[in-house]
Amino acid sequence: MSVADHREVAFESAIEAALVARGWIGPSAQGVALDRDLGVAPGEIAAFVEASQPKVWARLVEMHGSAVSATAKLARRVAEEIDRRGTLEVLRRGVTEQGVPVRLSVFRPGSGLSPEVAAAYAVNRCVVVRQLQFATGLTDELDLCLFVNGIPTATAELKNPLTGQGVAQAMKQYREDRDPKVPLLGRRALVHFAVDPDEVFMTTRLAGADTTFLPFNRGSESGGKGNPPNPGGYRSAYLWEQVWERDAWLELLQRFVHQDEPISKKPGWKPSPSDRVTVFPRYHQWDGVRRLLASARAEGPGSSYLVQHSAGSGKTKTIAWLAHGLTTLHDESDQRVFHKIVVVTDRVVLDAQLQAQIFQFEQQRGVVQQIDQDSQQLRSALAGEGAQIIVTTLQKFPVVWRSREEDGAALKARRYAVIVDEAHSSQTGESATALKAVLGAKAPERDDLTAEADDDVADALAKSIAARGAQPNVSFFAFTATPKAKTLELFGRKDADGRAAPFHLYPMRQAIEEGFILDVLQNYTSYKVAFNLAHEGGAAQGGATLS
Repeated sequence: MSVADHREVAFESAIEAALVARGWIGPSAQGVALDRDLGVAPGEIAAFVEASQPKVWARLVEMHGSAVSATAKLARRVAEEIDRRGTLEVLRRGVTEQGVPVRLSVFRPGSGLSPEVAAAYAVNRCVVVRQLQFATGLTDELDLCLFVNGIPTATAELKNPLTGQGVAQAMKQYREDRDPKVPLLGRRALVHFAVDPDEVFMTTRLAGADTTFLPFNRGSESGGKGNPPNPGGYRSAYLWEQVWERDAWLELLQRFVHQDEPISKKPGWKPSPSDRVTVFPRYHQWDGVRRLLASARAEGPGSSYLVQHSAGSGKTKTIAWLAHGLTTLHDESDQRVFHKIVVVTDRVVLDAQLQAQIFQFEQQRGVVQQIDQDSQQLRSALAGEGAQIIVTTLQKFPVVWRSREEDGAALKARRYAVIVDEAHSSQTGESATALKAVLGAKAPERDDLTAEADDDVADALAKSIAARGAQPNVSFFAFTATPKAKTLELFGRKDADGRAAPFHLYPMRQAIEEGFILDVLQNYTSYKVAFNLAHEGGAAQGGATLS
């Protein structure tokens, strides 16, 4: 083995060791026999079912005559269902083998983690495999593959710059040497990572030369692209220490990874697996939502959070993930932290987009209600026991406040998480103040509403809080790319220097350097240059000159 090869193997070994220390099963403990034609590991599937559902496994063995036959038949059924419904749906919903329902995962519930449920959750077989031969007739190997209960969920190509290669070469390898027609690559694994000691990129769809990778980096210490120094090891170590950590990875599969399906107006049309687009969060989306949920769980209702995510951050999806996460959030006493999640925007066009995104992330019917009729519909949703996520425009709230006398007590008794989209942008102060009044604050005088009518959302809410105090039953999660000073004061938190700062930040510089938005300053024209251009242009054309 050359020195270069040894260095790359050392990088792989360090990642494998870190994963095993964080709950994964390494190949030294349990080998994985991949059926390359099916793209799944039959023995791992059978081992999970036998351990988690012994009665189901016994029935399958009896039905098929032997454990060997049951293993083969079940693996083929799983592969067929993944081809038909997709990996994510099969992991979450399981399959039916000749009338026998079979679960293929046990996810951690939002509440009620009894010893029985905890024991079932512990049975999940998360296995990391290095140097996996993934296709029939090929000797090529994937550097890393992450299996959950016999189903490949992620692959990774690892490069070490000490060998003269980095993430660019890893992405090139996926584009040129990884055929998406291979089942494991094109129809099984949900995400593919290009990794070196400094950076991480990922894609959810291999398409040869057309494969698009997105950065999956934390951001540099100066607020740009890349990752900050890591005194304890590799800059990219957060990938396997945080994201690939066993519980975090299972949570990603349960709550974050999503399949968008195209919408067609043709009657009876159903999308095929190739039409589905797998959505995997970028690092700041995953990190931001997890931090917000952890803090809300610890603090309970009554807190405020400012999320300063630049344009190009994927804010709509981040809001959708947060809204759904808040619906299942329970405190240490196993009580729901919030009864209702209200997503508020004042932009009518984006409201439709936001509602559609939140609806797409819904895994259980009835969780989300779109307020697309009138304020009476909003009032009923707030007072009712049905929908947990309510998506509406800010302008509907004044009418609700004026007619809330009948069920005001019921509204006040509940705990709310209010997600404010673009908290600084509205010019409807009356609506903003009414929002707080509806959710339990002391009813403002009519003159107060009129006086605040020219203020924006942040100004109106700041006045309301100052006049009536913070509401113990309401937490605000404010999203904005460009917070005003009052927005920072209202929703921000004090940093080490005592200044108001956002709870979570994805800066504009990082978005620009990662290629998600353009740098407008590159086309910046100073007043002096603009003056000279106007002066010279006017003189050349015989027009009036500027003095």
